[in-house]
Amino acid sequence: MTDRPLRADARRNRERVLAAAQEAFAAEGLSVPLDEIARRAGVGAGTVYRHFPTKEALFEAAILDQVEKITAHARDLTTADDPGTAFFEFLEQLVLQGGVKRDLADALRANGGDYPRTVSRDLEAALATLLSRAQQAGAVRPDISVGDLLTIIKGIFLAAHDAGATPGLRERTFAVMTDGLRTSR
Repeated sequence: MTDRPLRADARRNRERVLAAAQEAFAAEGLSVPLDEIARRAGVGAGTVYRHFPTKEALFEAAILDQVEKITAHARDLTTADDPGTAFFEFLEQLVLQGGVKRDLADALRANGGDYPRTVSRDLEAALATLLSRAQQAGAVRPDISVGDLLTIIKGIFLAAHDAGATPGLRERTFAVMTDGLRTSR
């Protein structure tokens, strides 16, 4: 098999399928049927399968695209004038997305906690830079590692999508997390 570039119409169809999948997975998580994604994209099921042979492959592509955008935003913030503000604003955006979009929470649940490639090394590196700069600025306690931070974020994502989650849970858990991360001055 060769890796020829896609024709323009095939590329457009792939992008439509990916956009429809991101919307569907964000709203419904992994349970959304591929036929529903095809319907939302305005293509046949065969078109979906041509680009993504399994629902898992489509889910991974949708999440990977989302993580790449989140990573780019994190990288942009690594040079912010106020490292503490940049760090906490990034965390708030990340937790807001994970609390609203079921796909991020599902990605963290799948395969023992990390869906392949979704918690990318690039995102982890950008987050580590944000954390380190915030710690050096005295805004975040020094004993927190990026691994600790990722574990806490996963917990908030999972709690926000628990069947018994109450309204406001994401906001309360985010407040507790940020209070625990800040240095006491």
